[in-house]
Amino acid sequence: MPEPSHEPTPEPVPLPDALPEMARPNHAGPLATAQAQLAAAVERLGYDEGLHTMLATPRRELHVAIPLRRDDGSTQVLHGFRVQHNITRGPGKGGLRYHPSVDIDEVRALAMWMTWKCAVVELPYGGAKGGVAIEPRLYSPGELERVTRRYTSEIMPMIGPERDIMAPDVGTDAQTMAWVMDTYSVNQGYTIPAVVTGKPLEVGGSLGRATATSRGVVHCARAALAESGLDLPDVRVAVQGFGKVGSHAARFFAEGGARVEAVSDEFGAMHRSGGLDLPRLLDHVRRTGSVVDFDGGDPLPGDALLTLDVDVLVPAAVEGVLTHENAPEVKARWVVEGANGPTTPRADAILADRGVVVVPDILANAGGVVVSYFEWVQAQQAYWWTEAEIEAKLAERMATAYAAVAEMARREQVTLRDAALLLSVQRVATAHRTRGLYP
Repeated sequence: MPEPSHEPTPEPVPLPDALPEMARPNHAGPLATAQAQLAAAVERLGYDEGLHTMLATPRRELHVAIPLRRDDGSTQVLHGFRVQHNITRGPGKGGLRYHPSVDIDEVRALAMWMTWKCAVVELPYGGAKGGVAIEPRLYSPGELERVTRRYTSEIMPMIGPERDIMAPDVGTDAQTMAWVMDTYSVNQGYTIPAVVTGKPLEVGGSLGRATATSRGVVHCARAALAESGLDLPDVRVAVQGFGKVGSHAARFFAEGGARVEAVSDEFGAMHRSGGLDLPRLLDHVRRTGSVVDFDGGDPLPGDALLTLDVDVLVPAAVEGVLTHENAPEVKARWVVEGANGPTTPRADAILADRGVVVVPDILANAGGVVVSYFEWVQAQQAYWWTEAEIEAKLAERMATAYAAVAEMARREQVTLRDAALLLSVQRVATAHRTRGLYP
């Protein structure tokens, strides 16, 4: 799997002079990309510098030390973060990431993208994100539980069902959310399932949540294809990243009739013209932990997957994998972003010039937060929906959001990414203006 790019990021509009340090990127990376995207949207919408600064600046940030007692008796201090970028439209909503590269800039960027993502699919949330700089595979389950509970206790004043609701992200899962919920509930004195989403079903999770992001990716791909008179059986697909999002997305593409010809993970990639046997591949991954050595395909260098001769490319791993260096070689007609920020601004411009349709992350992978919202609603009501009800509501929500973004793109003569940002930034700015400033 390619490493994230740290190419220099052009800023189409200068950042406001009044922008505080907490909103300024410390290095080229996700936050520089997010701020450049916002600046372009603000310029097109004609907002003044004061409103731009409000939209660019996180509302709250927390940086906490997490002392961990290792299984061997030693003590290690880890670093964790929680950022609430914007809470004007409702409580913060965003995942908890465990990854060694986590830093405050990455968390700020992901929180900002969550603000736009919630707005573009019309959820009553603002954007938030959390992370701990840790390589979870090097720690035992007991150590990860202690990290999670200590992190939760440190950020507890900042979270809650009406304040900030966490969900799984890279390196975390349903069990992590169960530990967060239990820690929070024990400290409050009663069980509060709505403090997190993406929980196990046994403690208030929702049917359909585990695969919701992947289903949303496929719904958006289908909507984009329909604009050209095509459907899933008409296309060949490559999925970069075979984790929680990519593996399910590949399965849903195949079940819909698409030929999934290539997949990759951090260890390697596999390719087969005419389509991989997804049920056999998924069984292989369950047994071995990787797509590598699958006997139903040929090995492929991970980088080569991004420029493979397919119709639909789904980057579903990490940010910054489509860059100015490989974008000219991308052969797919559609790029549907399953990951957050997989395309750098320079790559975005190149793909747009070449006529490649990019369905942006804040729309394409919003299925997860949509069903997280459904889980939160169910927990607040203590009334649970069927999986069929959830999938039908998700399909409707994604189709409505895609249609609104596509209409904005046609009206303003811009790309889908620019249209999604214009729509979401406009909705958040309108909420700011409607509420006014206190005092």
